[in-house]
Amino acid sequence: MSLLSGCFAAYVAFHLVAVAVFSVSFAAPSRGSPKASALLQPYDLLYYSGVRAYFNKEWGKAAGLLEKSIAAKDSLHRIRRRCHDECAAAGKEAFDKLDSENGNLWDLWALDWIQQKAECLKFCMGLSVTHVGQLPVSTDIEYEFSSRNPYNFLQVTYYKVEKLQKAASAAHTYFMANPNHLEMRNNIEKYRRMKGVREDAFQDREIEHEKHWVLYDSALQHEASSDWVKAVEKWKACVNETMKQIEECRVQCEVASQPLPEDRGVDGVDGVFEKAAALSLSLLAFRQSCVTQVATRPGRISAQEDFLPLQLEHLHIAQFKAGDVRGAVQTLHAFLLFYPSDKDSLGNLQLYYESLGGDTEPQSTQPAQEIVTYVSRSLQEKELLYFGMENLDFTFIDPDLWTPEEVVPESLRDVWRAEKEKMNDKMQAGDEQEEVDDSGFFAGGPVPRVGVTITMDDLSLKGTNRVVLDGVMTEKECERILHLAAAATIAGDGYRGRRSPHTPHETFEGLTVLRAVKLAQDGLVNQTDSRLLHELGERVRDLLHSYFRSPSGLFITFTHLVCRTAVAGDQEGRMDLSHPVHVDNCLLEPETKQCWREPPAFIHRDLSAILYLNDNFDGGELFFTSRDAKTETARVKPSCGRLVGFSSGPVNPHGVTAVTSGRRCALALWFSKEKLYRDMEREEAEAIWAADGQQVVKKDEEEEGKVIRNARSQAPKERRRGNVVGGRDEL
Repeated sequence: MSLLSGCFAAYVAFHLVAVAVFSVSFAAPSRGSPKASALLQPYDLLYYSGVRAYFNKEWGKAAGLLEKSIAAKDSLHRIRRRCHDECAAAGKEAFDKLDSENGNLWDLWALDWIQQKAECLKFCMGLSVTHVGQLPVSTDIEYEFSSRNPYNFLQVTYYKVEKLQKAASAAHTYFMANPNHLEMRNNIEKYRRMKGVREDAFQDREIEHEKHWVLYDSALQHEASSDWVKAVEKWKACVNETMKQIEECRVQCEVASQPLPEDRGVDGVDGVFEKAAALSLSLLAFRQSCVTQVATRPGRISAQEDFLPLQLEHLHIAQFKAGDVRGAVQTLHAFLLFYPSDKDSLGNLQLYYESLGGDTEPQSTQPAQEIVTYVSRSLQEKELLYFGMENLDFTFIDPDLWTPEEVVPESLRDVWRAEKEKMNDKMQAGDEQEEVDDSGFFAGGPVPRVGVTITMDDLSLKGTNRVVLDGVMTEKECERILHLAAAATIAGDGYRGRRSPHTPHETFEGLTVLRAVKLAQDGLVNQTDSRLLHELGERVRDLLHSYFRSPSGLFITFTHLVCRTAVAGDQEGRMDLSHPVHVDNCLLEPETKQCWREPPAFIHRDLSAILYLNDNFDGGELFFTSRDAKTETARVKPSCGRLVGFSSGPVNPHGVTAVTSGRRCALALWFSKEKLYRDMEREEAEAIWAADGQQVVKKDEEEEGKVIRNARSQAPKERRRGNVVGGRDEL
């Protein structure tokens, strides 16, 4: 269709206003409308009702309402899609006349087309969904469903009503979006051992919306095993499914209700055309954001950058290695639509042409029309959005790195270039970025204790602010603390009584300083052993404060005597870890290599340490990784008196290998540079000794002339992510 060039922008905007008219207007139901009881109810209302029933322990009712909320959300999406397709031809007669009309008649036909399309969408939705059900839901509800929290509630409710097959299915579905949720992983292992739970229960109920990620992971696996034919098959399917998901997201954006633009008041004096433009631009921005939504894994925060171009890049390489050079040329042409001047890709294209002997057959090697349309449409939308930024004070965050500079108005290019360079530098830095540690610690200071030696440092541990010290304890001291552990540790201590918080193949026992002191008061353990447990914390603090050259005071935030015991007869074929890879003061996202310093992570931690007590067990080794949680950089084997210290931030992801036999005991400690976060339990233990007339020997921790309450209860409450258990994160 050859549109009049002077009407192009208005033409596109009018098309969007058609949807906007539907999105923000809700007339009273007509006489012939179906009864409200027969219409689809709001899924957020059903969810809230289900949660309320859950907390009232009405398990059957809660399960029913939660299932209805999930079904209602899916139904709403299907209805939107159906109405979009049914109304695609609405106003076609008026639409066809847009090419031949000029001036006011063009405007009239455009408005006629808009009205007919909007009325069609409105009528179609009204036949199936209540007016309240068509309203946008809150961001809280969006977060609950995107993190799959309904399935978290469902697995408990089904367990309570003894529907174990459904409980296992809900648990598995929730875990797919929350792989760091240790308690849920433990639940899944238990479900696998329960009678009546079949293997087919462990399927992702949301897989229909995440097929592209399944294909993506499968393609990577075939690449890793050099099965290029299978890799090509999976990458092709992944590209197609990704484009399908993006298109579906765009349809949902178009038909879903959108809030009216904010009224700028008397000073702004927005007329109807300004408001229509703002609403149209908002819809365009929502459509563009579909790229980010589809490129974000379930339960994750950050999207995979350049998701579609990245798949095309993988595909053309796999095609070449599989022997399909002509297909590789076609795919590479598609990739070059995104990055037409990429030197590596142009070099590959020349290589492919040479492999074909110069026979390029332009028609058979041109990019797929779907990719051409996708890029062309996206660029047209970007032009309108950048026009809105320049002239209408509209805010737009471009989700794509491939946007060409010529699309951006001259007045915005300096800022755009600066942002793009910043993003490119961040991506190119890659692993180098991990070496930057802003903790304020600087390894390499003196070790102020006779007999303690540096066994491994940053160089041998291949990291930043890491150290292994030997000789911190004597054999006699290790025996005393092991004896204390045997007499006083409690199953599940620190994890709300859960005996196996990290893996069902091991039991977990712990003991705090305060509990040891109270047991000594009651004569149940040796008084000198409890005091040694306390003193070891001070000893470790002094060593690490000196070695890491902390510019400020260093305060113990928590001390935990920890023992992990392999469950006899439950180790065959074991593939899990004693403790999964994590970071001590932030939430690690291995896919994006980001680490989010927000609750429920222990954001106050600055320095971490583990003091080993024994080595008469198999496994249980501490290992460090890169931020991908896969690339191991160093490993430390436990032994009596060996201390591992490291900064608690994202430069030091770490985990513990499986304890496959025996009992591994160690003293885990964390430190903060802020006194606000000091361990109040230690002070309570010291107060008990003082009341008994016993002297407490400890270094001055820069005592201030006022009392500061423990920060665990005084820290400000922040929004909690749903994918990490808020238990103590033992090493």
